[in-house]
Amino acid sequence: MALEESQEPNQLHFLVIPMVSPGHYIPTIDMAKLLAQHGVRVTVVTTPVNTLRFGSILDQAIQSGLPICFLEFPFSYNEFGLPEGCESIDDLPYMGLSRELMQAYASLQKRVEQYIENLNRMPNCIIADTFLLWPGETAKKFQIPRIVFDGMNCFTQMCNHVLYLSKVYETVGESEPFVMPGLPDRIELTRSQLPFAFNPNFKGMNDFNEKLRVSESKAYGVVVNSFEELEQGYVDEYQKVKGNKVWCIGPLSLCHKDESEKVQRGKKSSINKNECLKWLDSQENSSVIYACLGSVSRIEPAQLIELALALESSKRPFIWVVRAGHKTEKIEKWIDEVDFEERTKDRGLLIRGWAPQLLVLSHPAIGGFLTHCGWNSTLEGVVAGVPLVTWPQFQEQFYNEKLVVQVLRFGVSVGAQKTVFWGDEDKSGEVVKSEEFIKAIEEVMEEGKEGEERRKRAKELGKMANKVIEEGGSSYQNMTRLIEDIKNQERTTNLS
Repeated sequence: MALEESQEPNQLHFLVIPMVSPGHYIPTIDMAKLLAQHGVRVTVVTTPVNTLRFGSILDQAIQSGLPICFLEFPFSYNEFGLPEGCESIDDLPYMGLSRELMQAYASLQKRVEQYIENLNRMPNCIIADTFLLWPGETAKKFQIPRIVFDGMNCFTQMCNHVLYLSKVYETVGESEPFVMPGLPDRIELTRSQLPFAFNPNFKGMNDFNEKLRVSESKAYGVVVNSFEELEQGYVDEYQKVKGNKVWCIGPLSLCHKDESEKVQRGKKSSINKNECLKWLDSQENSSVIYACLGSVSRIEPAQLIELALALESSKRPFIWVVRAGHKTEKIEKWIDEVDFEERTKDRGLLIRGWAPQLLVLSHPAIGGFLTHCGWNSTLEGVVAGVPLVTWPQFQEQFYNEKLVVQVLRFGVSVGAQKTVFWGDEDKSGEVVKSEEFIKAIEEVMEEGKEGEERRKRAKELGKMANKVIEEGGSSYQNMTRLIEDIKNQERTTNLS
């Protein structure tokens, strides 16, 4: 457990509580670093395995004197029936244990509250992941302002908001398109592409989502990993919904400036940095397709084979991050049986497990990014100025595809039609064929006018993204405003 560090008299102290999933943990730690760069003292709640996995992201920041520390608590595996060392969603042997994992994490609430009680001064603010309920109770108990960290974007929030209010999806068939009401753009979706929250078959999940909605409505505000210029109309609408208490402070990945920091972000990479860069350096500019499908990817081996065959048939250089959760062995067996690596060795690089994604995407050889449309990956594609091939799987990923393909127009869809429910991938019946991948890859990489315009838009967004967190940029100013807002809250409390 971390000791309380010395604190300057007027220095703000934020307690940050991440969600136990890489896609949430990593941007939350990025945000902690960004807060510290703005002079806030930050304490990050964590557990032993997560400290080992994600702590290296902050090693250099802490060594350089930035005011960040980890508050580490032991994790109760046995009490909740979890395997030893299982402290994150991507470590679960099967998705049925996700409830137990969340219960085990919620059991830290008492320890966090004891920590707060023992401090000489209360934290000025608690920032907690939007998917956690218990930090709201803790914040209320100690009368500390709570800010929800939303690792998604304002477009997603507005889609969810209009669906919740209008219930328009309830009157249509499973695969019948409907228009999302009241949005700045005409966005069409089907029920089969909506997040769990709008699926009647997930009753337990719906109850949980209602609790989250109520909890979020009681929070002081929301910080968002996005930037205003990317989705201005949706930021404006979401500000109205939240009473102007929304701060877009992203892209958070840009808090990492040098190469070594980019490599350390996330788990230890399964490929040597120099080996990866040497391969990329050997390729022509904008020629490589990078295919990576997220930290909790559990795509069926049969579906991954279609992707692999498409990468081979495309005749283009590619990097494929091979990951299939507990079924990884099956896809590895196929790779060996058909000599896939040998067949593609002249232009293919396979990375097993974790890839240094920021490093890869920022390399000039990358010409397209085939992604599952998780928001972290999508935004990292934006930052790199790379056009996307979109293959959404579940949750808000179909929203992100619409934002990329329709609104921002720097991506091409492979044509996925429905959500593949997490943990039920083998029952989905949804298979995207290799021909569809090839068609989308060709469209993104083509030399013609459309391809050029798509690449130009991607580059412009990349330039924009890299400016907003610098001094004077919109995200920099929003971070400054957020800190001032919390300072004013403290002054008001002290006066009363």
